Amino acid sequence: MRVLILGGTHHVGRALVEAALERGDEVTTLNRGLSRSPAPGVHALIADRTDPDAVRQALAHGEWDAVLDTWAWAPRAVRHTAGLLAERAGHYGYVSSRAVHAWPWPSGADESAPLVAGDPGSDDSDDYAAAKRGGELAVLEHFSGRSLLARAGMVLGPYEDVGRIPWWLRRLEKGGRVLAPGPEGTPLQYIDVRDLAAWMLTCAENGTHGAFTVTGPPGETTVGALLRAMHEACGSSAELVWAPIPWLLERGLPLGMELGLCFPGEAYPAGMHDADVSAAVAAGLSIRPLAETIDATWAWLQAEGDPAPRPDAPSPDSWLDLSLERRLLAELP
Repeated sequence: MRVLILGGTHHVGRALVEAALERGDEVTTLNRGLSRSPAPGVHALIADRTDPDAVRQALAHGEWDAVLDTWAWAPRAVRHTAGLLAERAGHYGYVSSRAVHAWPWPSGADESAPLVAGDPGSDDSDDYAAAKRGGELAVLEHFSGRSLLARAGMVLGPYEDVGRIPWWLRRLEKGGRVLAPGPEGTPLQYIDVRDLAAWMLTCAENGTHGAFTVTGPPGETTVGALLRAMHEACGSSAELVWAPIPWLLERGLPLGMELGLCFPGEAYPAGMHDADVSAAVAAGLSIRPLAETIDATWAWLQAEGDPAPRPDAPSPDSWLDLSLERRLLAELP
């Protein structure tokens, strides 16, 4: 396929580029050209998505079988790009999020669960859920019946720039007693970024369209399995000290929030990790074993170092206070 990837340097975008090249696709990227040099074999176009004139000029020529868009900010940029490409691309895959569903998420929810409001012409990036829903609506304006809305759950794996698994791996690497958000049998859903990328490309090739909840099957893993996999990957000597999430929240340490296990003042929110993913599985989604995801993340950290903090997200060190962790550990046996 001739694939245009809008983004292509961070996390999902980088995984999409690598997966497309591995398939033998002809890959073009559009980004600011600031973060990474283009991968060998990639035709790189340079433009800032917030500059309509620059985007129009960069995309003035060319046709593609599929466009894959990782944009996570103001929906107006998605509307503009989708409009430019409506007559020159066959398929539009948009990396959306489960966040587009109205809170609280019902247990066992599928794609039919209620959605937040969104405005495809909005310039607002502050409300992530509304921005993602606005991006979906922008895609549907121009690619109705030939677009894929991939409503991803928690995305892990190499190149993760949110800081979840990199933070935990580094914390476990230091050893000692480590507070862990319990109970350890708490269910967890996630998707490896490489599985998300491969699935979106397959959907583009097959002409699969519609909205899909894209994460791992419910009941497949737990927070305990996740932390033990990280413990093994980095060869840690740390001792995991399990503490109930309500106990942690009462003491001001929102440990587990980074994994979607709690929100401030709310432990174990219903619907976070039991989504119905049968539609995506029927459309070909497969999930690799947890150990492969964690081992690959650790190998990437060793090879490239810790990712730079995202400008739109707080550093993990700001939401996981190590000094408070030490004080709380002293309260436990």
